[in-house]
Amino acid sequence: MSEPLTKVDSAVQGIDVPPKEQKEAKHRRASSSANGVMNINDLEAQGIELQIAKETQATGWKINTSPTTIEDKEILKKMLTTPPVKKIDLHFPLGLEVTARNLKGVTIKDALDAIHKQFKKRADDELDLPYLAGFEWDKEESWTRLIVHLRKDAGVASSSKKKKNKGGDE
Repeated sequence: MSEPLTKVDSAVQGIDVPPKEQKEAKHRRASSSANGVMNINDLEAQGIELQIAKETQATGWKINTSPTTIEDKEILKKMLTTPPVKKIDLHFPLGLEVTARNLKGVTIKDALDAIHKQFKKRADDELDLPYLAGFEWDKEESWTRLIVHLRKDAGVASSSKKKKNKGGDE
């Protein structure tokens, strides 16, 4: 029993740094946030202005239907703002506010999903203005949120009107 141990414990061999110090040096995983994606509060502090994607005005999307019903699926993949942000509040004129979040940058789909979540259980006749007209950023009112504009009709980009026309021609 007084013989020295000849086996080496692989759990401790070759470690120069005590485990406690090693944990403190750990950094946050890089995959949880993408490069170039900003925090909206940092943008406000630096005075960097937002640009909203113009594609949001031509969706013809009804807010109580799924965003996947939009004809042009490429619109959904685009960033909602330039520069991209991790989260942004979407404010409705009547006071409702929803937040769109995505650590890799809020896309148009993220914003539409956040809106849809609030209105998916509402019937068509409950909505006075059921179609998305677009977003507005008013830095004078609030730097960290977008104002959501709605309208009564789908506008020129309506997928339902196009389907009716196709059915009538046949």
